Amino acid sequence: MTETISTMTYSQVIDGQPAESADYFDVINPATERIAGRAPQCTDEQIDRAMAAAVAASRSGWLRDKAKVAEALHRAGQVLSDNVDELAEVLMTEQGKPLEAARGEVLFSAAFLHYFADLEPASTPLGDGTAARGVVRTQPIGPTLAITAWNIPINLAVAKLAPAIAAGNPVILKPSPYTPLSTLRMGELLREVFPPGVLQVLSGTDELGPKLTARPEIRKITMTGSVGTGAKVYAAGAKDLKRVTLELGGNDAAILLDDYDAAAMNEPLFMAAFANTGQLCICAKRIYVPAERVDEIAEGLAAVAATMKVGPGTEPGVTMGPLQNKAQYDKVTELIEDAVAKGATVVTGGQRLPGEGYFMEPTILKGCRPGMRVVDEEQFGPVMPLIAYTELDEAVEQANGTEFGLGGSVWGADVERAESVASRVYSGMVWVNCHGEGQYPAQPFAGVKSSGLGAELGPWGLNAASDLRVDYTNLG
Repeated sequence: MTETISTMTYSQVIDGQPAESADYFDVINPATERIAGRAPQCTDEQIDRAMAAAVAASRSGWLRDKAKVAEALHRAGQVLSDNVDELAEVLMTEQGKPLEAARGEVLFSAAFLHYFADLEPASTPLGDGTAARGVVRTQPIGPTLAITAWNIPINLAVAKLAPAIAAGNPVILKPSPYTPLSTLRMGELLREVFPPGVLQVLSGTDELGPKLTARPEIRKITMTGSVGTGAKVYAAGAKDLKRVTLELGGNDAAILLDDYDAAAMNEPLFMAAFANTGQLCICAKRIYVPAERVDEIAEGLAAVAATMKVGPGTEPGVTMGPLQNKAQYDKVTELIEDAVAKGATVVTGGQRLPGEGYFMEPTILKGCRPGMRVVDEEQFGPVMPLIAYTELDEAVEQANGTEFGLGGSVWGADVERAESVASRVYSGMVWVNCHGEGQYPAQPFAGVKSSGLGAELGPWGLNAASDLRVDYTNLG
């Protein structure tokens, strides 16, 4: 690379062409608190052009040609793999994750593109075909707006654009203003893969999203973000009955049974809570522990925390990067302070690392209970609250007793018993002796209650990018 990340800017993609802007906004490197790069602020005129191009692309024949679409999606996957080093460096710089984790995100995303390239849409025959012939098929919805969050920006973008394009829809992709650079660069790399208007990337600060969701040309919105933002997107889509898929927050509970195998399970449980510095919606965020084992398990988890290396993603051996932005760092700090003020004890961590960057030690708290913000709210950071229980029914009731319902897990040596308890956990995804794992991208990603609406990934994600169509012929 001939240019340092700190001076880089990337263009939007509109109608197959690079689109600069008169105004740019700064993107901060969370490891240094200095400017990582600058992103263009999309103008109203550029929105108009992007919408016109999306409508034109939806009416063209290219998106209806399954062979051409599949070939392009495979090419897109190869482009990501071929450019993994560059994309990972940009991603690491603006998001903060370790370089190897950034490489993994890019390659994981490439696999999503290959998967959806080969996934066939559903087609269900009706009747015996003698008196009449009926088939239930899917058909494209139309121009699709994909809004992504800052925690895993490349993967979220691909998880939305791949099924949408595979289903025959043009996509307008809007990344988070905290992490737009890697998505913009990906858009530049893919500009030659898709025909004009099929994939467009627009960047901007917070006012851009409402402008895009309000546009009548958009017929489907798929968004990952907070519950509050999701509610606004849902309301905007309701005005003209847009299709909406929402992947929102989680406050996942992990219930440890009395036969929890600490020696075997402490490390995977720790990683389930602290992956991506705790900045994943499916991290384990509330840990329910048998009261008689709290001290033992807390000490074991603290020992795992001591093996973690927190630092800039460029340093060898780093396992945890910074929180992505100051607002998130401040929120996590407030949650820890609130818990301590209400009687929780810091087992390990709880402090900001000295020097620049939004680095925080992995933090384990015991003595937590409902009513503390760290339990009631989604932390989205490197904090693990341990909540003691004496009755298993009490733990299950508390696990289910929030507005969230993305994921949950049960951990115990007796797998059948753990599965039985897991059947009582009300969430979109439930794991036994692990948390967040799965056969992605073939496995659906879905939440209940305030954690989401609809599903992404797998055949379910392809269906969510499509409308139903019934073809019926009277043969009499």
